[in-house]
Amino acid sequence: MSPLSSSSEFKIFSGTKSNYLAQKIAVGLGASLGQLIIERFSDGEFAVSYEESIRGQCVYLVQSTFPSSDNLMELLLMIDAAKRASAYKIIAVIPYFGWARQDRKDKPRVSIGAKLIADMLTMAGVDRVITMDLHADQIQGFFNVPVDHLYSSTIFIPYLKSLKLKNLVIASPDVGGSKRAGSYAKHLGVPMVLCHKTREKANVVGEMKIIGEVEGKDVVIVDDMVDTAGTLCKAADLMIENGANSVCALVSHGVMSGNASERILNSKLKDIVFTDSIPYDCEQCPKVKILSIADMFAETISRVQYHKSISEQYLL
Repeated sequence: MSPLSSSSEFKIFSGTKSNYLAQKIAVGLGASLGQLIIERFSDGEFAVSYEESIRGQCVYLVQSTFPSSDNLMELLLMIDAAKRASAYKIIAVIPYFGWARQDRKDKPRVSIGAKLIADMLTMAGVDRVITMDLHADQIQGFFNVPVDHLYSSTIFIPYLKSLKLKNLVIASPDVGGSKRAGSYAKHLGVPMVLCHKTREKANVVGEMKIIGEVEGKDVVIVDDMVDTAGTLCKAADLMIENGANSVCALVSHGVMSGNASERILNSKLKDIVFTDSIPYDCEQCPKVKILSIADMFAETISRVQYHKSISEQYLL
């Protein structure tokens, strides 16, 4: 990808916790991050101010909305400040879109967090959203502005091919991820297996069964996110018990809350690969490998800026 011809047509800014990724995206675009100050007060409140003119320009605001909620609030304030500073277009670049698991009413009297966050971003003044591997594709419809939905398969597929696994099988850790796993299996021309699970409560897996054959196979589990790692580790252990040669995992977003790192370290997983949509210190678990999505997002920003097709860069 060639750098944008002139960074004067756009500016890139970053929230506090996504600065590491925004820096790499800016390098890919031949640009530098804009000057932004987030001032924090002793009571936990904070304020955003742009330290350079953005009048009449397209501004790209890089910020994943993983916990804590401060990351979401930073993004909302960045959008509001940009709107009040007369930016021409405000594009939120959200590699990991938090609250996406709350995408429907699965029981009475519950919130639909994904819709609420979409409404908040729209009301704050965002003109476009660029994100990756939403927990459910229909979340795009919660927005009343264009959404560019990217897929980590763009970087995972080349990595998977480089492993040259002879007895490869693609697996989904639950039925909800069957479409994603099916796309990988179809593209690679290999079989797919599913794990059927029941939950005792949120973040607690009950019974799990494997649907398909894993004996003598090198299994690669694909998923959009890993939180407590309970489902993922239980699936890996069960597959090894059922005769799998090895089990690896490709996961878009490494939320890794609680004792997730310890669970993965003590599981039968050979290794697990994340993207850098969420920061993670690999020293916590030597089984973790990180692949960067910076170039993919830089390419997308370039295409958005110059009104080119986004879907041309998809592999699946």
